[in-house]
Amino acid sequence: MRQASIERNTTETRIRLRLDLDGGGHYAVATGIGFLDHMLEQLSRHSLIDLELEAKGDLHIDAHHTTEDSGIAVGQALAQALGERTGIHRYGSALVPMDETLTRVALDLSGRPYLVWKVRFDRDKVGDMDTELFKEWFQAFANAAGATLHVETLYGENNHHIVESCFKALARALREAVEIDPRKADAVPSTKGTLGGSL
Repeated sequence: MRQASIERNTTETRIRLRLDLDGGGHYAVATGIGFLDHMLEQLSRHSLIDLELEAKGDLHIDAHHTTEDSGIAVGQALAQALGERTGIHRYGSALVPMDETLTRVALDLSGRPYLVWKVRFDRDKVGDMDTELFKEWFQAFANAAGATLHVETLYGENNHHIVESCFKALARALREAVEIDPRKADAVPSTKGTLGGSL
């Protein structure tokens, strides 16, 4: 069973998370940040990864720690559920339109974390959430998951649509990358025989 449970407790946040890679996109998310909840629900629904996440953070300061730590927790759970990453497709990509916006995500579950972020906003906030925090979530996720992740909004005007297309494109890329390849279900998809570490 490709499942994981994470409990992450710091002086800034307390997070409990359960994840199932072979789910149906069912979710129960409560971070205390409404817009982040909405994005994580989209991530679950469109990746078909079941996600239960409860976070209690120092929102009286701001949303930074809760956002970043939720990205870490989701990434850690993904890495844990993947185990040795045997049999997975490894790579995934998606182009996701949302009205006037188009975002592209390319993903390699290589074990080597790297983020390329080519997304721009013309507002400081979406809802009550600072737009600069979305990069923090994607960076934290890529680092903890051991994922090489490229996110680029090719064009768009509405900041809500830009963010949502990023999460939905990540979801669709993840759905492809974590699937088991029936032609190589018993092999790690690397000539090195392992994923992670140096080139």
